Amino acid sequence: MFRKVLVANRGEIAVRIVRALREAGIASVAVYADADRASLAVQMADEAAHLGASAASESYLRIDKIIDAAKRHGADAIHPGYGFLSENAEFAEACAAAGIVFIGPPASAVRQMGSKTAARKLAIAAGAPVVPGTEAALDNLEQAKRAAGALGYPVLLKAAAGGGGKGMRRVEREGDLEAAIRDASSEAERAFHNGEVYLEKLVLEPRHIEIQVVGDRHGHMIHLGERECSIQRRHQKVIEECPSPLMGEYPELRQLMGEAALRIARAANYHNAGTIEFLVDHERNFYFLEMNTRLQVEHPVTELVTGLDLVQWQLRIAAGERLTVRQEDVRWFGSAVECRIYAEDPEHQFLPSPGRITRLEEPAGPGVRLDSGIYEGWEVPVEYDPLLAKLAVWGRSREAAVARMKRALAEYSIAGIATNRAFFGEIMDDAGFRAGALSTAFLDEFFARRQPLPASSEAEAVAALVAVLAQRKPRVARSTGQVSAWLETGRGSLLR
Repeated sequence: MFRKVLVANRGEIAVRIVRALREAGIASVAVYADADRASLAVQMADEAAHLGASAASESYLRIDKIIDAAKRHGADAIHPGYGFLSENAEFAEACAAAGIVFIGPPASAVRQMGSKTAARKLAIAAGAPVVPGTEAALDNLEQAKRAAGALGYPVLLKAAAGGGGKGMRRVEREGDLEAAIRDASSEAERAFHNGEVYLEKLVLEPRHIEIQVVGDRHGHMIHLGERECSIQRRHQKVIEECPSPLMGEYPELRQLMGEAALRIARAANYHNAGTIEFLVDHERNFYFLEMNTRLQVEHPVTELVTGLDLVQWQLRIAAGERLTVRQEDVRWFGSAVECRIYAEDPEHQFLPSPGRITRLEEPAGPGVRLDSGIYEGWEVPVEYDPLLAKLAVWGRSREAAVARMKRALAEYSIAGIATNRAFFGEIMDDAGFRAGALSTAFLDEFFARRQPLPASSEAEAVAALVAVLAQRKPRVARSTGQVSAWLETGRGSLLR
C-alpha cells in the first residue's frame, strides 16, 4: 500500500479523499490555490502544497506544478478526485513518467473513452446499444445536414471531447443547424481545446441511468448496480438515487445494463472505478451515452446501498491488490438519495452566491451522510464550481429515504450566502418525484407546475452579486470579470 498520497483537487471531494487516506493509515498531501489557502482540506491534510494563483489554469490544472508538489513532498501516488485533471490522459501519463501512481484507470482508457466518438465505436464493437448518430466528428455543414436528415429532427449536437453540457445544442430544424454547429464548436473549443462536434438522435425525455463498475489490474471486474441521475439542470445532475425507481418495476434491466457496462469497460481494458452512463427511453430501451473514467460526484449513494467504500477500493486497486468482491457478493439494501448543495440562488435564475458563511448548522442522525468542504467563517470563492457539499441519506425504502432527506434538509442551515437547500425541499414534496416519475425533463415540468414566487429582475440579482464581489478586496476587482461566465452556465467554469 502507499505511504503518502497527494490529493489533486479541492472542496468536498478533497476532504472525502483525505478522510479515506486517514482511515487507511496513509499520509495525505493537499494542494491549494490562493483562494483555498484556509480550506477545510488544507486544514485536515497532513501536509499541504501551494500551487499558485486562484485561477484554475494557474493551479489545479497545472500538471507540472502538481507533479512537482508530489515529488517535493515524497508522495508515491496521486488521487485526482473528479473534475480538473481527473480525466486527462496527459496527466495520467505524466504521473507514470515521474514514477508516481495515478489512482485511476490507465491513460489509454482515459484517452479512448474521453472521445465520445471513439467511445461510441468501442461500445458498438462490444455489442452495447448506442443512440443513433454519426460515428465521427462532423467535417462540414453539408455532411451535418445529410446526417441530421437521415436521423430525423430533433437532433443533438455534442462535443466530441469533455462533458458537463458544454458544446451541446438541441436542433429542431435544418435552418438552425449552421448556427448551432458554430456555437457548439466554439463552446467546445473554449472548454476542451477541441472544437469537434458530432450528431445524435435526440431521445425525448429519457431517464439518465448510470452503472458503477470496478475492476482490478488482474482482469476481475464487477458492477455495483445503477444510479438514477435524471433530475438535471442544463445537463448537470442535481439529485441522484440508488437504486433507480425504474428497477422496482423492471428488475431485469439492472442485469442487462450491468452486463452491457461490463462489456464496454472490458473492451477499454479498464481498471479502477468508472461509470458507464446510459439513456433509457419510454419503452425501456437503453443506449450507451458515455463513460466517466473517474470517481463520480454521486458515488455516496452507491456506497450507502451496497456498503462498499469506492475510494478505499480505488486505493487498493491502484496499489495492485486484487478485487475480493465477486459479482454474486454485491447486494443492494434499502434506498439512498443525494442532493448537491450549491452556493446559488434558485429564485434568481440560480445565480452564484459567493461570500462568507456566517452560520452553519449541519444535519445528523441515523442514515444521514454529509460530504462537505465548508465551515462556519469560510468564504466561498467565485473562481470555482460552487458545489459546497453533498447531502446523502439512506432509508429502508425509497419513501423512508425521501422522508429522511426532507428532514435533513430542514435541519441544514447555511447563513450568509444563498443555497439551493430549500429548493430541494420543494422537490422532496413534489408528487411526481415521490411517484418516481423521473426524466431529464423533470425540472422543466416541475417549474411549470411550481407556484410562482414574487417576481424579481435578473438585473437586481446581478447587482447583488457584484455587490458581494466588491466586498472581497484586492482580488475581487479581477474576479468580478467572471460574473458573465457564471451567468452563462449557472455554475461556473469547472462543472463536475
